[in-house]
Amino acid sequence: MGRRADQQAQTRQRIVEAAVDLHGTVGPAQTTVTMIAERAGVQRHTFYKHFPDERSLMMACSGLAAERDPMPEAEPWRAIGDREERLGTALSEVYAWFGRNAGLMACVTRDAQNHALTREIAELRRGPVIAAYAEVLGGNRGPLGRAALQLALSFPSWNTLVRDAGLSQEDAVKVMVCAVLAAEDVPAE
Repeated sequence: MGRRADQQAQTRQRIVEAAVDLHGTVGPAQTTVTMIAERAGVQRHTFYKHFPDERSLMMACSGLAAERDPMPEAEPWRAIGDREERLGTALSEVYAWFGRNAGLMACVTRDAQNHALTREIAELRRGPVIAAYAEVLGGNRGPLGRAALQLALSFPSWNTLVRDAGLSQEDAVKVMVCAVLAAEDVPAE
């Protein structure tokens, strides 16, 4: 019984790893059961024994991705008293995470726009983390400051600054720290 359970666990793990790899290259919305089964070296019926629906697979994939490289924790930033230093430290950690996970994030962000399940799982996994970031970093900074902080914490902003504009990670952090601090100083209408 133990050997069979180990084999089943290994098969399940191969399926999840294959799916995560495909989600980071073609995206969750374009990944098919056939593609996953081929990459994992299993038959379709074996796939369905482990994952009867797309949601259970997506939950396992997002869980594995978070286990492999969890998003930075917000709570340590609270101890940094200087506002600019706190923002800089936080964005440096978040942007380093974006850099390490750029392929997967690009595919998930793209697919979340039109694929309801991808959007649901992304919000489920990242929503509480981003809310914690906003709470620790934003506090009560007014609508313009909160909007600038939300922009600074988004993967598309990082992508635009680092990949499209060619800024270094450090310069991207500087730009967004300045933008957030400046937005906090502008009175809302």
